[in-house]
Amino acid sequence: VQLQASGGGLVQPGESLRLSCVASGNTISIIYMDWYRQAPGKEREMVARIDTHDTTNYLDSVKDRFTISRDNAKYTWNLEMNSLKPDDAAVYYCSARSRNSRYWGLGTQVTVSS
Repeated sequence: VQLQASGGGLVQPGESLRLSCVASGNTISIIYMDWYRQAPGKEREMVARIDTHDTTNYLDSVKDRFTISRDNAKYTWNLEMNSLKPDDAAVYYCSARSRNSRYWGLGTQVTVSS
């Protein structure tokens, strides 16, 4: 499985961004579709997850601000990020998990600064 993330950028606090991840390869094996982030000096953390039943989970600090969704036909999942805060600044990674493996895309930088 290969993953390609896009959509990062520089925004001001309170603004929005939409990240997208496109999967290719053995996509039928994917069970979970995730977004992770890693800020400088911090550990990588899972921000949001959606599974093949459209069940979602979120990091507490992004609940009510971020929304993960997927387009199964296009093997794409998105992260809509609203009301962005400086603490949301990080490199965001899309990730997919199958029964036996985890796959990572290259990160996309999200900068939140006035």
